[in-house]
Amino acid sequence: MKMIISPAKKMINDVDDCGVENMPIFLSESKKILANLRQKDYEELKEIWNCNDQIAKLNYERVKEMNLNNNLTPAVMAYDGIQYKSMGPQVFTEKALKRIASDLFILSGFYGLLRGLDGIAPYRLEMQAKFNINGCDNLYDFWGDKIYREVYRNDDTVINLASKEYSKAIEKYLNKDDKFITCFFKTKKKDKYYQPAVAIKKARGDMVRFIAENDIYKVDDLKNFDIGGYKFNPDMSDEENYIFVKNSGG
Repeated sequence: MKMIISPAKKMINDVDDCGVENMPIFLSESKKILANLRQKDYEELKEIWNCNDQIAKLNYERVKEMNLNNNLTPAVMAYDGIQYKSMGPQVFTEKALKRIASDLFILSGFYGLLRGLDGIAPYRLEMQAKFNINGCDNLYDFWGDKIYREVYRNDDTVINLASKEYSKAIEKYLNKDDKFITCFFKTKKKDKYYQPAVAIKKARGDMVRFIAENDIYKVDDLKNFDIGGYKFNPDMSDEENYIFVKNSGG
């Protein structure tokens, strides 16, 4: 059973934490993207990144100085978003880290696909960014079905904990035999259901930790997830969509 998650925009460089186990699978493609970005001026990159000057200046310097082979941080430790803070990989047991190294995939606009302990450098490049590269108008076209084929190399069941921006890089290539289960986390208040962005990101991180620390390989065991007050809702769920609901009162 594999898991897919989204990256976070904010990144850190921590080469002293957990050891890097592998280089990214599609490093040669990442080098092509980097070469393309280095041909662009500051304003062009700022437009691609769609960010303010402070963030653009930081990442402009990163593009100029980036080394994809040295001083790398394990991918799961490199992202600093809500999902990753909730996941807490820095305090994983050795057994949980091994599970993350083999069965967690992080989808990335720049790297394509990352295993948990692949070594990476800080970058900024969303999958939905639009710019021409190798004759392609966007990163979805650039990556094509490479990400999908790698994730399903061994025909495993895939648990989707990624945002739509990233999961659709795989979903568009799914066939009827692929086992792809998306987890949804909803908050019930009175008789209405909500999906607060912050709560969803936190729950996705909690689910990764739940799977890794409890060594879960059977899909049915996901239904036991109860972190943060969530409970599996069998009436709202089906074979492709697992719905977890928590009550907020009110």
